Amino acid sequence: MPDPQTHDRTDLIEPNASNRYEISKGDLPLSCPMPGMYLWNSHPKVYLPIHKTGEATCPYCGAHYTLKDFDPNDEELRRYARREAL
Repeated sequence: MPDPQTHDRTDLIEPNASNRYEISKGDLPLSCPMPGMYLWNSHPKVYLPIHKTGEATCPYCGAHYTLKDFDPNDEELRRYARREAL
């Protein structure tokens, strides 16, 4: 049964439809499913620590995410590591 709140929207991405996604720093913090995906037929939201290596895989659906222009010395990415340590 389609979700009555999203069944007529055309701007949403079907979750788990692709195994690989390339994201930018503007997509951080990264969660799967990502905002803009249909949620009614997906798994629970999980946050993925892509800031560590530039790559992450969802433990639920196996979707693989790659961070464009990953630089481990990027100060903006280091902020996410500091948040994780709290």
